[in-house]
Order: sequence, then C-alpha cells, then structure tokens
Amino acid sequence: MSAATRAPTFTAWLDDFFARHYRHRPVDATFIGVHDYDDRLPDHGERGEAAALSGIEDLLRRLRALPAEPLTGAEALDRRLAEGALEIERWEHASRHCAAGNPSYYTGEAVFGAIALFLRPFAPLPERVEAAIARMAAIPAFLAQGQAAVREGPPAWTARALRECAGALAFFRGGIDQLAREGGITDPRFRAAADRAAAAFAAYAAYLRADLAARPSAGYACGEEALDLLLRRGHFLDRGADELLAYARDALAAEEDHLAARATDFGARTPAEALARLADAHPTAEGYYARYRELWEAGRAAAEDHALLTWPDAPIRYVPQPGWAREAAPHLYFLPYRSPAPFDRAPLTEYLVPPIDPGLPAAERERRLRATNNSVIKLNHVVHHGGIGHHVQNWHAARAASRVARVAAVDCASRIALPCGGTMAEGWACYATDLMGEIGFLTPLEGYAQHHARLRMAARAIVDVELHRGAFTLDAAAAFYRDRVGMAPEAAEAEAVKNSMFPGMALIYLIGADLIHDLRRDLAARDGAAFDLRAFHDRFLAHGSAPVALVADAMRRTPDGAA
Repeated sequence: MSAATRAPTFTAWLDDFFARHYRHRPVDATFIGVHDYDDRLPDHGERGEAAALSGIEDLLRRLRALPAEPLTGAEALDRRLAEGALEIERWEHASRHCAAGNPSYYTGEAVFGAIALFLRPFAPLPERVEAAIARMAAIPAFLAQGQAAVREGPPAWTARALRECAGALAFFRGGIDQLAREGGITDPRFRAAADRAAAAFAAYAAYLRADLAARPSAGYACGEEALDLLLRRGHFLDRGADELLAYARDALAAEEDHLAARATDFGARTPAEALARLADAHPTAEGYYARYRELWEAGRAAAEDHALLTWPDAPIRYVPQPGWAREAAPHLYFLPYRSPAPFDRAPLTEYLVPPIDPGLPAAERERRLRATNNSVIKLNHVVHHGGIGHHVQNWHAARAASRVARVAAVDCASRIALPCGGTMAEGWACYATDLMGEIGFLTPLEGYAQHHARLRMAARAIVDVELHRGAFTLDAAAAFYRDRVGMAPEAAEAEAVKNSMFPGMALIYLIGADLIHDLRRDLAARDGAAFDLRAFHDRFLAHGSAPVALVADAMRRTPDGAA
C-alpha cells in the first residue's frame, strides 16, 4: 500500500502546505526547482500579508483536526517539521526580523529573484528570459512594499541593504548586458525591464540613506521566547539556551587551550602565526582552477578507499564565476556552491569558483592566491561544500522519503528554505571535514586549522545565544569574534550582522556536528564489532535535511535507523 493511500488526508494536507509555501515564497520555489511562480516576487502588501497569515492559521487548524491515520516514519516526521515551520513563519510575520523590519530582506529577494533564473539551465533560455522580464518588472512595486513596511531599522541591516543595492545596480546595468551578449538575448524588453529594476534599486538606496538611516533602531535581538521557539520547533533540540551556551563555552575554552599548546608543533609562537603559514602553500595562477578538481578527485578517492560511505553519482564541475556576476557578487549573498534544486535534477552541478586570472596585476594575483590557498580550496570548497560535505548530503536529501527534508536545506536568496534543515546541512559538512581528518586526508597544519574552525563554531553558538537574549550588543558580538576568534574587523562585523538577522542559525554548526559524533559513538558502542561506518553514514544521510536530533533519536530506537 502506498504512503498516499495509507494516509490520504495527511497527504492532501501536506500538498496544500507546499502549494501555499511556494505561492507565498516564489523565489524560494525557483531555487527548489518548482517553476510555477518564476515570474513573481513575494507579496508583502496588506492583502499579501493577510493572505499569508490566514493560510498559516488555516493549515495549523486543519492539521490539528486531521483524523487518525497510519503514518509512515517519514510522514510522521513531515507532520512535525511542517507544523514547526508554520509556527516559526507565523512568528516571522509578527517580528521585525523579516519583511516587517529588515530592509535587506527586500534587496535579497529582488535581486536573486532575477539571478536565480540564470544560475542553471533548468529550462530553455527564452523561457527563463520571459520569467526574468516579469520579475524585473515587479521589482519597483516590491521595493515600494519594503519602503512602506520598514519605517525604522537597525543601522547594520540598513548598511547591508545598501551594499546589496550596489550589487543589484551592478547586475541590472553591466551584468545584464554581458548576460545578454553571452546568451544572444535580443529582446528589447529584457534591457528595458532591467532599467526599471535598476531605477527602483537606486530609489530604494536613496530611501535607505536619507530616511531609514535617520530612524535607527536597536532591534538586533529576537528575544528569549523567539529563540526558544527556533530551538524547539526548528531544530527540535531538547536543550535550552542556557545549556547550549554552557556547552559552547566549554568547547571554546578547550579549543583555545589546544591551539595555544600545539602552536609550537609548527615552529610558531602563537596560533595566529601557525595558521598564517597556510597561505604559503597555494597553487600557481595557471594551475588555480585545475587545483579544485585535483583535490576533489583526491577527496573522493580517499573517502572510497576508507569505505566512509557510498559516494553517489553526482557530477560536479568547478568553473570560473560567470563574467556577468563578477561586479555584483562581492556585494551579494552570491555563493560559489548552491545546493542543487531537488526538483530540477540537473545532470551536472556547476561550482562557481572565485576568479583569479593570470592577467591580474602581480600583487593582486598573489593576494588572491594566498587568500584562496590549498587549505581553503581543500577544506572549504572541496570537503565542506563540493565533495563529501554539502554535495553528497544534498544528493541524499533530494531523494529522502520525507518531503520536507528534501527541500529544507536548499540555499535560497539569503538563507536556507526552512530552519529545520540547518543542523543536518551544516552539522554534516563540519562532521565530514573531521571525518576526512581521521583518515589522514588533511595535512598536520590543516588538522590544526580544524581546531580553529571548531573554535569559530563554538564562538558562533555563543554569539547566537548571547546576542538574541540581549546579553551582547552587535558591537560586543563583533568584538568577541575579533578577540576570541581572531577575525579581521570587517569579517567579524559581517558575521555578527548575519547572526543578528537569522537567529538560531549560527549554533547549527557546532551542535549539528557534535550530535552526529555523539550518535556515531553511541551506535558503535551498542553494535560493537557489527558496527559498519559506511552503513552508518548511508543510513544517516538517507533521512535528508531533517533535524539531526530527530534523526539521531530514530537511529537509536530502530536497528535499521528508519525515520
């Protein structure tokens, strides 16, 4: 008997849940691979907000009134995740952390509403151009909604929105022209719509500078109640903020001790001095792009040689960032790697490598090569993102039995689709990097750098809790990153701003990774000689982008680890 016939009422409800989600979040839908709304932007006008809230309340009421039906494990998981997602979305509509109070929300949705249509060839180019024309034409009204809704704002969010306006103007001016030349796009409506979009962004930027900047607020913290909601109904953690904070502080102190004690192993006096030596090992400008593929092949071979998991057939190609995006990208949330759209099922994923061309001035070329050195390519672009980390996990997520877990961790305009995907997506990627260290894929200095990465993860968790409970100001959070992690001032401020905008999402790295380590240790102890690491990882990943806490509970309860 199929899942649909076993629980037809719940299946119909879940169909309505997704239909409403995609209708009200059309840019998210594009990134997920649902293309019914590619010509639209969200509606945050009075009627749009009323319809969104009415839909949330109706779905929650109907869910709680559903008749008893036999649910599969995946369906029971979907019920919990969807209900939690609706409760969080209801809070977002009432808070100042999304459309009601964050000017950066509007800039991100508007510019990526257009960019998303050109990041992968999910449809013939003329169809995507037609959708882009409609979306660009909708930008003036959408940004006007933002101007009407956001009447005061935290200064750092306003500053971020202004940077995104600069990126949008670069895209809608020169970027669109280059995209048109490369694609042979000759429809005059394309350029005309881009002109209107650029004019709207210029007007929005003027509003931010002249009006919103004059009405600052200090609303960076979401508050304890909202943070608790995100922990319980987003990540499904059984630990509260106090316990998580104490755990993160202990982890931070342990990593500080380790880094200080082992710096001399590398002939250095301080951790910063030791870590700085990573920049010395970098590819040549001529071999820069090839280095990504070389390390990816080596990483896959090492994982397979050590039987870490069953590596899926998920081709990925490292290519230079497209020329049409290069002026805009530094100002935007323009990721080199985005999770493949689960419903597009493209045969190949393109990883957009940060550009370093041999023709750059020598000093700038050397600076970029040192910044994107072998360890950055290996640890970040290969292991964490393009290899055993996100890319392998995303392949499994797209095929999960849970419908929510297929889409939860898809990268959208400025965050993942649903908070419940966070501990799995980032937790697995961080755990996977540890795993590659266990089998000797990392050099000793790269292994040392992993302790600094864990220190940074612990610091993120501390800031997440302290900032959103009001114990840290934004400046204090940035100072904490500078003083305890060693971040440069600009990077520290950017990290603190991101943490303030997305409460409960900075702690997912540490907590998600450690929950996986705990689960592996417990099942290895339980199963003894019968424990098989490959089988453990395959079963774990098959759950998709679901909260690690729920996956761990299922795997502890059932021998086969079924959700």
